[in-house]
Amino acid sequence: MPRILAELLSATKRYGPVMALDHVDLALAQGQVTALLGPNGAGKTTLVRLMLGLTKPSDGAVRLFGGNPLDLHVRQRIGVILQVAKVPETLKVAEHLRLFSSYYPSPAPLSEVLELAGLTGLADRRFGTLSGGQRQRVLFALAICGNPDLLVLDEPTIGLDVESRRAFWREIRRFVGRGCSLLLTTHYLEEADALADCVVVLQGGRVIADCGPADIKQRAASFEVRCVTRLDDRELLTIPGVSLVQRARATVVLKVTAVEPVARELLARDHTLSGLEITRATLEDAFVALTTAALATAETEGVQ
Repeated sequence: MPRILAELLSATKRYGPVMALDHVDLALAQGQVTALLGPNGAGKTTLVRLMLGLTKPSDGAVRLFGGNPLDLHVRQRIGVILQVAKVPETLKVAEHLRLFSSYYPSPAPLSEVLELAGLTGLADRRFGTLSGGQRQRVLFALAICGNPDLLVLDEPTIGLDVESRRAFWREIRRFVGRGCSLLLTTHYLEEADALADCVVVLQGGRVIADCGPADIKQRAASFEVRCVTRLDDRELLTIPGVSLVQRARATVVLKVTAVEPVARELLARDHTLSGLEITRATLEDAFVALTTAALATAETEGVQ
């Protein structure tokens, strides 16, 4: 079993009448990437602030390495990129790294950090002269220069273009491969799918899913079947495994949980069927299905 490095135990946070987090349990294991997903206002930032000791829970507990997030020896084992992060633009990349490294008892060598963060050749560049992607890599370098056991990245690639984002993913994978635990919040579901071993979905301050990306996808209709058929919607819904029927002009789009029996039944019922296409559900499909269902349940409970 992987060692648990950080955990929230029935953590609750209230801001006056607002319940930002409602009895949340979360465990971060060594060598694991945990992606924290949820719509705006779901409680992601509050959870990160609790994990880092930037705010205290109203109820419940937060433990990092078995201790208090505020203890110095605990904080020295954490690396962080927050959504809003700024450093002086007149300092050079190497100057920033040497300064931040001095805060830690066993920092990584400068050359190693530069290489891991994809900054080789930029050590003598002033921060203010860097591109957006290069600046984000510097912030990543500052987060890892202390050789952290836990890395917390809050929307680390927001605003980056696709190429820069994918390069950043490669750097993250390389560092986590060394045994670090990573908590990642992101609005890019492709990012969570590419990096995460575990996906936690928050809705209204509550955890509505906590499992692997593949398991999350299984909670939605797992496949999408497209075809041109003479069968009407009512008959299509009688096919076992079909959960939803949609139409896009002449094409029928079916959300299905088991693709092979549905495909066989379609072909058996309609010998004129054409244009058959099958695609696997994405994490985005599952995320939308989960949050929509959770919202509907919350509204029903509110009415009752």
